[in-house]
Amino acid sequence: MSARSAGLSRLLLLPLCALLLVAGCQSDRHQQRLAKLTPDALFERGQKSLRAHDYAEAVRIYEALTARYPFTPQSRQARLNIIYAYYELGEKESAKDAAETFIRENPTHPRIDYAWYLKGLNDFERVPNSLERWMGVDMTQRPPSGARDAFTALRTVVQRYPTSIYAHDARRRMIYLRNRLADFEVNVAHYYEERGAWVAAAQRARQTIEQYDGAPAVKEALRVLVRSYRKLDYKELEENTAKVFHENFPEDSLETSRVAGKPWWKFWGG
Repeated sequence: MSARSAGLSRLLLLPLCALLLVAGCQSDRHQQRLAKLTPDALFERGQKSLRAHDYAEAVRIYEALTARYPFTPQSRQARLNIIYAYYELGEKESAKDAAETFIRENPTHPRIDYAWYLKGLNDFERVPNSLERWMGVDMTQRPPSGARDAFTALRTVVQRYPTSIYAHDARRRMIYLRNRLADFEVNVAHYYEERGAWVAAAQRARQTIEQYDGAPAVKEALRVLVRSYRKLDYKELEENTAKVFHENFPEDSLETSRVAGKPWWKFWGG
């Protein structure tokens, strides 16, 4: 590098260093101002940021509050609000960690139902994005990432806190998740069927029926179970399962031909 080039590089770096120095000083002064505030004042400032949808600033203020005054009522409420702020920021791992920590450390908190509800929302099955819709992705064949955790958290709200203001929405989301999980389990059972793994197919189908009672996919799970028992030569189990099918779905046929589909991610040959 020539002396001229080196000099130019140093000249260009000077404004950047100055900006970083100024930003660092401003951040330090901001933290110093926060450190002088009372728990009430800190909490109110965090609430103001939350109402203004400035979630990153709300997290900074709440964390300053919990660090300086860890055993105050304002600190406990701040920890609850941090979950929501992280959720709104889309920082799923941080929101999950904050929720699990709050639930573990504050099991009798009067708003513990809200913590469980936020945990469920955070894990809730995401909506397919535009690329997936364009590709015609069959979401029933996609592993339902986070759906089981969301289902468990929302079920906790419904079962432990049935009078909670969040119970109705939690129940509604549970129905959606139940159906998604059941669809996925039946697709896994079909996968085993296609490979002649009849014991595994029967186990998946039975698991779907037992865990996701009421889901539309239960009908197909019963069909898989009947076919699996037939292949395994379990006559009595086959007949009993067929009887259950006809009692619950009298207008439907037990014997249906299923065209095996290729999982969405296998768009190449093979």
